[in-house]
Amino acid sequence: MTSLATLLTEVRACTLCAEHLPLGPRPVLQASASARFLIAAQAPGRKVHETGLPFNDVSGDRLRDWLGISREVFYDARQVAIVPMGFCFPGTGRAGDLPPRPECAPAWRAALLSHLKNIRFTLVIGRYAQAYHLPHQGRSVTEVVQAWRRHWPDTVALPHPSPRNNRWLRRNPWFEQELLPLVRERVAAVLAQAG
Repeated sequence: MTSLATLLTEVRACTLCAEHLPLGPRPVLQASASARFLIAAQAPGRKVHETGLPFNDVSGDRLRDWLGISREVFYDARQVAIVPMGFCFPGTGRAGDLPPRPECAPAWRAALLSHLKNIRFTLVIGRYAQAYHLPHQGRSVTEVVQAWRRHWPDTVALPHPSPRNNRWLRRNPWFEQELLPLVRERVAAVLAQAG
């Protein structure tokens, strides 16, 4: 089996879907075999593409607030793995960023996840990540997030923390009142185990 270091080098050099990427390839992810917390997300946005740092935008600010962790902890690959469904910015459509490129997950995801044997909690963000990690759990993001108890305490689905989801958050106050406090407690417990 390829080592994780070699695999990450290969992923970061990937040009599999270069012809479809408006800004060209720049795979963005973080992973370490010691990570205990996995964030499975969608794909980098434009700002993340520019900086090369996952969730380095307003969505990331909200996500870190939801999780109750600092930037320092969030960007420590030894503790937190961030492996989106697509590693490169896919471009922008009429209603926001385009979906993750379909070539990415089949090419890399299983191999990467096979190296993350210490994961104790997986956060699944958005529709595409939910379809991969929690198939047949619901037809909408809302249904999947509402069914959070099915996979707790190992996995939980969240809506994307984008400001575009402010309306969803207003319509679903239970999410911030009921689920987020439990998510914060679980993240803190898992990261404390990492020492």
